[in-house]
Amino acid sequence: MRILLLGATGRVGKQILNLLLEENYEVTVLVRDQQKLTIQHPLLKIFQGDVLQSEDIRKSIEGIDGVISALNTNENETLSKSMQILVPLLEEFHIQRIVTIGTAGILQSRVEPNTLRYISSESKRKSKTAASDHEKVFHLLNGSRLNWTIVCPTYLPDGPITKNYRVSENFLPADGKSISTGDTANFAVKEFFEEKFIQYRVGICY
Repeated sequence: MRILLLGATGRVGKQILNLLLEENYEVTVLVRDQQKLTIQHPLLKIFQGDVLQSEDIRKSIEGIDGVISALNTNENETLSKSMQILVPLLEEFHIQRIVTIGTAGILQSRVEPNTLRYISSESKRKSKTAASDHEKVFHLLNGSRLNWTIVCPTYLPDGPITKNYRVSENFLPADGKSISTGDTANFAVKEFFEEKFIQYRVGICY
């Protein structure tokens, strides 16, 4: 199986890449700057390009079986704009499986269940820009024909894999405060193959 990994140079993406290669999966990555990717591996295929360029994404998805995206967002809405390009191409190439790293802000609020956390009284966020971009990705995937899962970590410090965490469909587990980058990567890779949460947002925390 060959997997396209987006965001491979980020905090979670690096750990996802290591996990996939440790399990001897073929991995294709699309990165803007190859110098930021220090790892070398015979099963790793690197494309240099831009996720906002349709031809670069088209080139990178040829021959793949699924996608894991750990892309970060920014004020330019790179995350949702890249997904607007990616989703139709995956449908065109009949590639069904995609797991993305989102944010707990796009889960349902426990105090206002009909409202997303980041726009509810449950949220302590000062800026809603990143969560808004993640919400757009959620709607894009939810309107697609893909077998998608959005992994939604809460406060995300760098940390190791413990495999000792809680997950919940569409809500953050009660009293969840944080989750490490390592455990977020571990769950994302596990869920990619197990497909237990197809077309769900999944809250993850300790």
